[in-house]
Amino acid sequence: MASLRIQFSELGFLHFSRTQFNLSMRKQKTSCSLRNGARKPMWRSRVLSTESIQAVQSLKLAKSPEKMEEVLKMKLSRLLKADVLDTLTELQRQNEVHLALQVFNFVRNEEWYVPDLSVFNSMIMMLGKNKLIGMAEQLFVDLMKEGLQPDSRTYTEFIGAYFRVDLVEKAMEMYELMKKSGFLPDKLTMSILIRSLQKAEEKELVARVKKECADYIDYPEKFLKEIESTNSKRRSLDLV
Repeated sequence: MASLRIQFSELGFLHFSRTQFNLSMRKQKTSCSLRNGARKPMWRSRVLSTESIQAVQSLKLAKSPEKMEEVLKMKLSRLLKADVLDTLTELQRQNEVHLALQVFNFVRNEEWYVPDLSVFNSMIMMLGKNKLIGMAEQLFVDLMKEGLQPDSRTYTEFIGAYFRVDLVEKAMEMYELMKKSGFLPDKLTMSILIRSLQKAEEKELVARVKKECADYIDYPEKFLKEIESTNSKRRSLDLV
């Protein structure tokens, strides 16, 4: 397997026009996110302010690059930091990928901006569930350029993202890189691996990952029984 570090370093900056983005999105089907994610230090769990709600609405109504630039300069730039981040969170929740990318880039250019891994992870999660793998990989490069290091959530989001587009080999490379980087796979990571590999009918890899559960998961036998039980229920629902 080629090293992921080499692959990511060769990506370069990716540029997508809005037309290209829209064409790509028409081909994608949105799926559920991998998880709710850990508590994000830069984000607040609270009701959106009136200013944030108005910003979201204005961004959604911006139908041209010129109008988008106007909204960013005239509305978003006047918001408090917390409201800007809440706006980004809400756009992610609504799966407004193009708008979330616009606000994310805006945030990174603000004077108060400090690189935060949780923000990158949330963006990677959104891009991954929309199968925009190239853009997600670019964020992997960007976060390291900004002095951050991927954590267990970063690796897990990428593992799930690669499985969504049937890149089994890359998903396994990310799993190996995760372990080499000193992060122990948790139940979420192992669940995604086992279920995705079973779906891809990779029997040897399934057996290998199940065996490795003993190294990373407490009560591995119970954990594997829970996965099989959940899979059986899902298969039953599919037959209904």
